[in-house]
Amino acid sequence: MPGRKELPSTLERSPKEAQETWIKAHDSAVKTYGEGQRAHRTAFAALKHSFEKVGDHWEKKAGRGPSDEQAKKGTPEQGKTAEGVDANASKQHLYDVAGRLGIQGRSKMTKEELVEAIKKANRRATAKAR
Repeated sequence: MPGRKELPSTLERSPKEAQETWIKAHDSAVKTYGEGQRAHRTAFAALKHSFEKVGDHWEKKAGRGPSDEQAKKGTPEQGKTAEGVDANASKQHLYDVAGRLGIQGRSKMTKEELVEAIKKANRRATAKAR
């Protein structure tokens, strides 16, 4: 399976269910669109319906649904995403995730600022884990 060979490092540190979701979506997208960025974007869009990125790995979300505008699309275009952060979650949920990631000043942040701060913390954690 091509998807298993191309599994991103953040998914290697994630639950089996997240890995299988990404692999299945990726392999299906490869059959439809061919190998490349489009297949990867499609696999991540599918993953973001059930999982969110927290630090250097993916965790199961409380409820199913797209995490951002790009994930709503069946075959997302290249462009700005929430990078796995569940931007559609409540502000309280984002605040809790920010707390787990040790983000300073989170109590004064807007929902959009929390999303950006979590994205930044996730990138740092992923880089550190590599």
